[in-house]
Order: sequence, then structure tokens, then C-alpha cells
Amino acid sequence: MVISYFGGECFKVTQGELTLAFNLPSKESKQKSVKFGSDILFISTHHPDFNGVENAAFGEREPFVISGPGEYEVKDVAVRGFGSETTYGSKGGVNTIYSIILEGMNLCFLGALSNPALPPAAKQELDDIDILFLPVGGDGVFDHAEGYKLAVQLEPKAIIPMHYSPESLKLFLKEAGADKVEALEKFTVKKKDLDGKEGEIVVLSH
Repeated sequence: MVISYFGGECFKVTQGELTLAFNLPSKESKQKSVKFGSDILFISTHHPDFNGVENAAFGEREPFVISGPGEYEVKDVAVRGFGSETTYGSKGGVNTIYSIILEGMNLCFLGALSNPALPPAAKQELDDIDILFLPVGGDGVFDHAEGYKLAVQLEPKAIIPMHYSPESLKLFLKEAGADKVEALEKFTVKKKDLDGKEGEIVVLSH
């Protein structure tokens, strides 16, 4: 599995021929435009910074769009979405936390989560997380301290910070005691690579 980061909350995860996209900015967003063909697109919040459906299609590749709570199975990928709240953007609204089983690994994508107190359904179900995608930047999502506190509770094997400024990332790494972590261009990982890991911080450049 290869994970690439494009800033904000935008990720591309590839496994063989399969491509997953997370929270691509739309054309209305002020964030940097990102476009690539994907098989499944995850949208956690209906905000221009995250709902760029038009940017996840390329050529004949049209993604299956998952944009809210529920259970899904697409191309042998098992997905559960849990409804939560966000205060991101002027209106705020519903944010979906996704748990995705891919190549025997459990990916947990928190999206634009602004309340570190998880909804009861998510709290019960989110266990044995291999990779946690964690917002740490404040400004409508929780900040570095709240983010780290939640990450400790969830006990993932690896943590990928997202939705950060250089300053908030620095504060998060300090909070986690991981000041010396070097940013990677992409994260290539197999299930066995995470055996025995506890809360390892993986910073991806963009």
C-alpha cells in the first residue's frame, strides 16, 4: 500500500490497481487543486475544501463516492462510516469518520473532526487501528493537543497528521515527543511493517 499526501486532508492510497481518494478539494476551494483518477472517493464533510468529486474522475475512471455514515463494500474494500460533528467552515455540520479495511489493514480517517469526544457508535467500533489519519491544525478541527490526546486513546500503530500548518505540525510533534521525525514523500507500508508498532508518527510532505 502506498499513501501520498496533497495537503489539507487530501490523500491518495493505492493498492495494486486500486486507488482510493480522500477529501479532494473542489474547484470552489481556495486550496491547491488536485486531480487524479480514483476507484473510491471518500468525502467526510460537504465543504468545497473536501468534496471535489469532479477532481476524482479521469478518463474512463469514475469513482464510487462515499459521502456519509453507513456500511459499504466496494471492490472488496469494507467501509464503515460514523457520523460526527464538525465546526469547519462558517456553517459546520456533519463529519463522517471512516474505518476502511484494505489489504488486511484498518485505516481510520477522522476527516474534519472538531470534537475529540467521539460519538458512542464510533467509540465502540474503532479498535485495532493500523493507520490513523489525524487532523491537528485547529481552525474548525481540533488542535495539536486534542489530536494527540485522542490518538493516545485510539492506540493506532501509526499516525499520519493532516490538516496542519507548519507551526501546528511542529507543536503536534513536540507534544508526541517526535520532534526528529523526517517527512516522507510517500508512505509505502505492508501489514507486517506495523507489527509491534505503537503510535508511530509518519509525516508526509506535500
